[in-house]
Amino acid sequence: MTDLRARILRGDRLVGCFLKTPSPQVAELLGLAGLDFIVADQEHAPVDLATLDLIALAGRAVGLPVLIRASHGAAPAIWPALDIGCTGVMVPHVRTAEEAGQVADAVKYARGQRGFSPSGRAGGYGTVPAADYRRQADAASVILTQIEDAAALAQLDAIAAVPEVDVLFVGPADLALSLGCAPDAPALEAAILQVAEAARRAGKAAGLFVTDAAQIGPWAARGISVFVCGSDQGLLMQGARRLMATGRAG
Repeated sequence: MTDLRARILRGDRLVGCFLKTPSPQVAELLGLAGLDFIVADQEHAPVDLATLDLIALAGRAVGLPVLIRASHGAAPAIWPALDIGCTGVMVPHVRTAEEAGQVADAVKYARGQRGFSPSGRAGGYGTVPAADYRRQADAASVILTQIEDAAALAQLDAIAAVPEVDVLFVGPADLALSLGCAPDAPALEAAILQVAEAARRAGKAAGLFVTDAAQIGPWAARGISVFVCGSDQGLLMQGARRLMATGRAG
């Protein structure tokens, strides 16, 4: 499996989607379709730990990095996912450097706060030497902090300065709500560009949720490199609608 974190840090354009259906088979299909990663959604979808375990296994089978969108940034929401082999974490509503640091504490062994267990899938069920596993896990694990609040915009440089943060990731729907503007308002566009510029200054990647693949190219030209485009449910709905529209035409 190509190291997702290395690709992020290199500035590669990466495209994934949210996984909202709690199904390892769907994860496997998305991997075979060539997605760069998926984000199993534990904030807005019923993806429990037992199902996530199978999703992580399916991802490994097809070389697909599996991230989670955690329900919150506290360690208990993050540790189990990493132990079963998920590649990293997207955490919603990160507003300050302190909150970003708490996420880093939960993800990176080197910070001295993450509970250590090499007995799971990520540690080769105990077959990887402990020191090697800690080093490899810290080098490969990915942290995406979601910028979804107006209050976070004044803290972007501080959040990006947390060494373990890899991506400043904009959740445009929540950010628009926080800004009190429409999703197509100039204020939201300006905020997204502000995030991209802060990431650039810090040598980090900027990410964005989009609903249409046609949005990716224009935003990539403006400094965004990590994209989550819709979800498996949206892809299924679009495909089903195309089927019926074409099937009934003529």
